[in-house]
Amino acid sequence: MLPHFRPQDIADILIMSFLVYQLYSWFKNTKALQVVLGLLFLGVIYVITKNLGLFMTSWILQELGTVLLILLIVVFQSEIRQALYRLSLLRKFFDRQETVLRIDLLEFSAAVFSLAAQKIGALIVFQREELLDDYILHGVPLESLVSGQLITSIFITSSPLHDGAVLIRDGRLALASCHLPLSISAEVPQHLGTRHRAGIGLSERSDAAIVIVSEERGEVSLSLEGELETIGSPAELHERLTALLLPLSREAQRVSIKARFFSNFWPKVAVLLLVLASWLLITYRQGEILNVTAPIKFHNLPESLVLTRSYPDAVDIQLKAFSNLIDSPQDLKVVVDLDLAKVREGGNSITIKKEDIKLPPGVVVDSIERSTVRVNAERKVRKDGAPRAR
Repeated sequence: MLPHFRPQDIADILIMSFLVYQLYSWFKNTKALQVVLGLLFLGVIYVITKNLGLFMTSWILQELGTVLLILLIVVFQSEIRQALYRLSLLRKFFDRQETVLRIDLLEFSAAVFSLAAQKIGALIVFQREELLDDYILHGVPLESLVSGQLITSIFITSSPLHDGAVLIRDGRLALASCHLPLSISAEVPQHLGTRHRAGIGLSERSDAAIVIVSEERGEVSLSLEGELETIGSPAELHERLTALLLPLSREAQRVSIKARFFSNFWPKVAVLLLVLASWLLITYRQGEILNVTAPIKFHNLPESLVLTRSYPDAVDIQLKAFSNLIDSPQDLKVVVDLDLAKVREGGNSITIKKEDIKLPPGVVVDSIERSTVRVNAERKVRKDGAPRAR
């Protein structure tokens, strides 16, 4: 029997698919993704052992999961912070700066290929939208204008700053002799050295564009999103950097959004199917009826009155479950909270409405055995024994 999909369920699946795919895109080819996959494997084992009644194994895995969660936050705090920064939709409004690119990319490209012709290694990082402070270490501050002569003078072997990368941020050469995180991907060819692994490693963790010059082969490469692309000429490098660093037109943005939607199609389909399967697993108890006894509480009693009696003290409620994640009926914290603002002196009959019932997520009220509550209230007596005036 196929489940009934509500509009909320479709939105639930699409939102989770988007978030899971974003996490996959941000953490792929990193240690964080490998650790997450290991935790998912342990989670599958925990579910299986719990359903099979293997109490010791399931208890150990449950306690271990709590400790591992804390360790993950400590070990991968920079990755988590970067992911939250990427996820923030408001950062485009607060961090957006209409800066003009103050780099002569044609002169820069010619200088890069001049270094390649002399087989002088170079590693040049262009910061784009995402901050790189968590990944760049031990840089020497320069904060100077970018020029081909400056790039060449930094990377010649006699320069004290030639070992490491330079960071170009907001159109200025901000740092030199920086250390970058190395890639741990097994797909990086073995003939590539530390310089290429550092450039690929940073592009795996951010949206930075990294230009790499090989001193052994005299080749110029561009690393973006964990991929390495060989550049054949200064004109090609100028064209690629211009497209990456200069603001796009509105028409180009529309094309880019459409292309981005259909790019990596099969990984997106796989994520959607995974989320759908998880949703079906979580909601297989959809429509199950649960019987609970909910205590009755009161609030907003007028100050001039005192509550002397109420009946009943609890009511039996039938709930309909929509998720397998809810607790058992004995552990559900369901409370009826009635508003006594309109109570008058003497006997009162209060109708229980569905909005008066405080429910945990994943359940709704199906029926109430008794829909009214009798409440008796008396006027407060003053210290001298006389009732308070009306």
